[in-house]
Amino acid sequence: MRPVAQVAVIAAIVASMLYIPAAVVLALASRFSGISLYAFMTFGGAFNTFFGLLVWWLLAFAGASIYAAFVFPWKEQVLAWPRKN
Repeated sequence: MRPVAQVAVIAAIVASMLYIPAAVVLALASRFSGISLYAFMTFGGAFNTFFGLLVWWLLAFAGASIYAAFVFPWKEQVLAWPRKN
């Protein structure tokens, strides 16, 4: 698999893993600030619920792809047990 595709896969996994916990934290923050949950997840009604949540996931994916690009080992490495000489 090409390195860019690997970074995209890693970013998708990280974004999916952090999506629910981040959504809970942002929902609580919006609740305490007086913004309704529906308005928060649909960007003030600009999108319907499905596309609003999709845009939130894409924003998480964009952040995770930046993270994955910095963490990804770009040099070719062989992941194997060391040989005994």
